[in-house]
Amino acid sequence: MKIINVLSIGNSFSQDAQRYLHELAKSEGVPMETVNLYIGGCPLERHFRNMVGDRRDYTLQADGHHIEGFAMSIDEALTNRNWDVITLQQASHFSYQEDSYFPYIEELADYVRSMCPKAKILIHQTWAYETGSERIANHGFETYDEMFAEVKRCYDKAARKIDADGIIPCGEALQYALHHGAEKVHRDTFHAGLGLGRFILSLVWYGYITGNDVRNVKFDRFDTEVTEEEYRIALEAAASVLER
Repeated sequence: MKIINVLSIGNSFSQDAQRYLHELAKSEGVPMETVNLYIGGCPLERHFRNMVGDRRDYTLQADGHHIEGFAMSIDEALTNRNWDVITLQQASHFSYQEDSYFPYIEELADYVRSMCPKAKILIHQTWAYETGSERIANHGFETYDEMFAEVKRCYDKAARKIDADGIIPCGEALQYALHHGAEKVHRDTFHAGLGLGRFILSLVWYGYITGNDVRNVKFDRFDTEVTEEEYRIALEAAASVLER
């Protein structure tokens, strides 16, 4: 079976999404190698400037693990192998601000296409902050749903502008989980929880990239406990948004 190669030009939110992805795919018999170009909190504008300046500012994360002492530029990553999927995203603190996306995501997408014409460009739809938290209030919102409505609107517009091959609906999946019995999906009011939150994200990425049904996924290699009820919610949340 052909290896699926996945690259994220991202930050800690793509780190969350990729933490279990390689191992989950492996457990389902799907060979998938995942790489995350990591700068904490990195927005699209900085990715763009790093691209233009060919800056080796990224920490490398491979198959859900940090690679010590290894720096890389966007150009080096794009030419490292034949990528099947390349994801783009905005930093969470700008994700609800439409003007923060442009022209940076367009320039990045054009460059990615010129370097990797066979790769699919997917938008990694990130998520909103925890309802009632100080962090969400500092951004002018009260609830996950209120913030996420703006986040989703911005990603939808960005996807249209760059003619993306699709949107990985992570924010929608976490929202579904919160509406259907999950007490928490965050670990610190903004990053995904180490158990349930990251598991939901990995399911959504796996299902979206492969087209495989996630409802019967069997996986147990978590960094922290996922209860039986949380496991059920995760499968239901991922399956629901992938069927839309």
